Parts: sequence; structure tokens; C-alpha cells
Amino acid sequence: MKKFAFIMVVTLSMSFNSVAQQINWVTFEEALKLQKKTPKKIMMDVYTNWCGPCKMLDKNTFQNGDVAKYVNDNYYAVKFDAEGNDVIHYKGATYANKGYKPEMASRRNSVHELTYALQVSAYPTIVFFDENGDVITPLRGYQNPQQLELYLKMFRTDKHKEIKTQEDFNAFYTAFKPEFKG
Repeated sequence: MKKFAFIMVVTLSMSFNSVAQQINWVTFEEALKLQKKTPKKIMMDVYTNWCGPCKMLDKNTFQNGDVAKYVNDNYYAVKFDAEGNDVIHYKGATYANKGYKPEMASRRNSVHELTYALQVSAYPTIVFFDENGDVITPLRGYQNPQQLELYLKMFRTDKHKEIKTQEDFNAFYTAFKPEFKG
């Protein structure tokens, strides 16, 4: 009986931790409004429904407890469907997906205008924005937790502003010691 109780406590605590370690996703427009009250950078996951690496990024990286905690503490997190049908207002312009076909919602669809405006050319891409909502950079491709950690910490501390050359980045990369597990 004690063994059963112990297993139940461990199971419950693990399930509680997994719930507590989810990223708090908001819409892009919500993130921009939140920035006005409490300035933070934005991390935008640009994905599509049909993209396999996008699903891996969700499962392996965004559900990692270290990643989720760091993002929730230091960024506004946004999920943006690169082929979705949302109308987005950003920097005085309105972006839509004029070629969107509802019957193609779970397959390849036309590309949203904001996707082009953010210079996203592959999925997944994580776009980082500064506290004013200006693009820092798009980061293309799947990132595991330790790979993403480097960029999360570099952009949060504005270290990227000191990096002027490939050699500067290489030195930063070499000196970086990842702390995220998984």
C-alpha cells in the first residue's frame, strides 16, 4: 500500500509539473499590447499545420520545462500560423491571407502576408522581436532546447548587439554553456 501511495504521489507531481511547464501563448496583437504595459521581447513561433519539424519543435522543445519557464519569465510567446486566416495589425499595416482556402485549412494553403513581411521562408521559423515590436531576426529551422537556449539568452540580454562579425558569434557560441536539460 505504501508503494502504491508513493507511486501515486510521484505520478501526480509529474503530471502537475508538466501542466505547470506549458508556454503561455498569446496572439501577436495581445503581445504587442502587453509590451506597452510591461516591456518584454516577443518570441514568435511561425508554423504550419502540415509541417513535421514544427510538430517536433512543439513536442521536444516548447514542452521542455526549462524552455517553457524561461520563455514565460522573459518573453511574450506567440504562435502564428504562416498559412492561417487571421487578420493582423502590425506597425500601421494590416496583413491577411487573401488566397486562403478554408477547405485547405489542414493542408498546404496560401502564405499569409505577415509571413512574407517577416521574411519567413521556411518552417518552422522563430521570429524574435525587441521590446518595441521591431524584428530582431528570424531563426529558421528546428531547434532543440539547448540550441534555442543560446538565442533566448542572447536576445534577452541584448548580447546580439555586441556581435558584429562571424568571429564574434563563434566566440559567443564557444563560450556559451547551456543549462537547459533535455
